[in-house]
Amino acid sequence: MDDSETVAGRQGETRGSGTFEFSEGERGVALIVAVRCQGEGEIEVSVEPVNVGFPLECVDGEASATTSTIYHQINVAGAEKKGTVSVLASSSVRWSMTIGRGEPEQAEAPEPPGETE
Repeated sequence: MDDSETVAGRQGETRGSGTFEFSEGERGVALIVAVRCQGEGEIEVSVEPVNVGFPLECVDGEASATTSTIYHQINVAGAEKKGTVSVLASSSVRWSMTIGRGEPEQAEAPEPPGETE
């Protein structure tokens, strides 16, 4: 999370499956899910009450400062509500996660077809 974002929940390194809660936020701010995982396998992340889920492929190896964190920004109705995050993972996978709140990113408008520089 950067200085403009607020932490709503955090789960330290966890092995296998787990669930944790996050706090409510202000209307109009996006929910940010930052996930890091390590170990051979895939994790399945589910965020309620917004009904958002995604898989994440984890790799075996040592965690380091260069290990990447995957960020997902959720800007849908109900994102301001408190909720839970559930992770389905095998016992060989370790993961950690931070849930935050921040200003929604503005999507860039696509360039019209045929216009190039």
